[in-house]
Amino acid sequence: LHDLSTMIKVDQESRGYIAQRAIGSGFQSVLFSDCGSAEEVRQCVRIVRPDTPEDGGSYGVATRRFSYMGYGGSPDYVQALRDIVVVLMIEKKGAVESLDEILEVSGIDMVQWGPSDYSMSVGKAGQGSSPEIKAVEKRVIESCLAAGVQPRAEINSPDGAKYYLDMGVRHFCMATDINILHGWWKTNGEQLRRAVEGS
Repeated sequence: LHDLSTMIKVDQESRGYIAQRAIGSGFQSVLFSDCGSAEEVRQCVRIVRPDTPEDGGSYGVATRRFSYMGYGGSPDYVQALRDIVVVLMIEKKGAVESLDEILEVSGIDMVQWGPSDYSMSVGKAGQGSSPEIKAVEKRVIESCLAAGVQPRAEINSPDGAKYYLDMGVRHFCMATDINILHGWWKTNGEQLRRAVEGS
């Protein structure tokens, strides 16, 4: 697992504090949710970038695991902050409407589509897999690729990748920890229940 990197997803409230603490503890990527405009995206990029004249970020020197004694504030420290991967959830009506402007913001490395939040934000809760919402997803992915920003797709198994691979997507989130645990507990719990009831 030497090449395994970590990503944290942070919500809108307190995202600056949480993102900087996560980076300080060793996360290499931050997935920002709930952005609705290019200005909010610029704020997210500033949160993770170093507080230098050329970077314009707000991340200063902090004594964290990420910056052990003697490392904080050095050129290597600044470069490490420049290397943090900035990922955005495109999941709000406003974000889709201003997608072209958002994709022009310097410092965005990746975009992930959020069908559940998007469908709710347009008054179609629970319809994230509908043809109408899938068409918006396709447009978002195509716009990202055209702008040189890598899209990331959520899938539940490797079988779900083909649809996205055919569009040019090469980055995936395969299920979530809660989803994986729920599936394991449900399957194994049912088997154990049958074994107990059968004895």
